[in-house]
Amino acid sequence: MTQKVIEIVGVSPVSFAKAAENAVQEAAKTVRNIKWAHVESLDMALDGGKVLQYRATTKIYFDVER
Repeated sequence: MTQKVIEIVGVSPVSFAKAAENAVQEAAKTVRNIKWAHVESLDMALDGGKVLQYRATTKIYFDVER
């Protein structure tokens, strides 16, 4: 089995978990055979002390078709 890895940044105004889920859902629109996802980093967009947006940089692993 051979896999390819791509990196997607998911965003959400709600949480890091939702941001990561959004990254996977967006990748699934064009990528088949997704097997794993790994959250590489977490970031927040801020306005002073208020969180505006959560970001999850996510690596998506999928099988290469032969």
